[in-house]
Amino acid sequence: MINTWNLTIPELTGDTERRAYVYVPDFLEDDPDGRYPVLYMFDGHNVFFDEDATYGKSWGLGNYLDEHETPLIVAAVECDRSPDNGRLSEYSPWSFQDRQLGKFTGRGQITMDWMVNTFKPFIDENFPTLPDRDFTFIAGSSMGGLMSLYALLAYNHVFSRAAALSPSLWCAPKQLEQLVRSADIAPDTVLYMDYGSRELGNHKRMLRQFSRMNKLLLERGVLLDSRIVPGGEHCEASWERQIPFFLNTLLYDWA
Repeated sequence: MINTWNLTIPELTGDTERRAYVYVPDFLEDDPDGRYPVLYMFDGHNVFFDEDATYGKSWGLGNYLDEHETPLIVAAVECDRSPDNGRLSEYSPWSFQDRQLGKFTGRGQITMDWMVNTFKPFIDENFPTLPDRDFTFIAGSSMGGLMSLYALLAYNHVFSRAAALSPSLWCAPKQLEQLVRSADIAPDTVLYMDYGSRELGNHKRMLRQFSRMNKLLLERGVLLDSRIVPGGEHCEASWERQIPFFLNTLLYDWA
């Protein structure tokens, strides 16, 4: 069952409404006392329904979870879809400049503060969650993948596991590396991170950046599951095919 409603994030976009989505397992009806881990996700409009997705193709995550009877709640929120690239700003932890896209003010910390201090408490109050860090995960792709990595590091007291699919490591790489080096990372921190073989050439030195990030994370003791996806591309159809891989990592030893 997928619950949807409109909400606002005043800190980011004032009174402009955006869609929130929460998936709850159907078998909850047979287990009224059951409590479940929560996976928070970025780009909520692309997670469940093709008709809501930016390019007409979603991850179809709800169908996968139903088919496999996965004991997991998924909470996702639509990004800023304004034509002025608001998504890049609210999904970037740091300000950056791109030759083609221009200059962006990073508001990723504002996004995460809202998610941690407003959205998560609402989810925990209204849905049968296991609210502790051990059962709180986060995932996303592209800029959402970067945000998932950022959240795992900078908000490690909240999130114990993350999945970063095709993360935009090219965005402010020096700041990201500094965060990896300085973050207070618990020894049970788990990360799934991948990149598609067909998208490695999308940005200059991408393979080198991906390899370097793997090395830095391993040096910090992160329990890393890293993949180069054969034939993987930068699109929802490709990320949908990675669902079994990253869910296995996020739910390993629990479900």
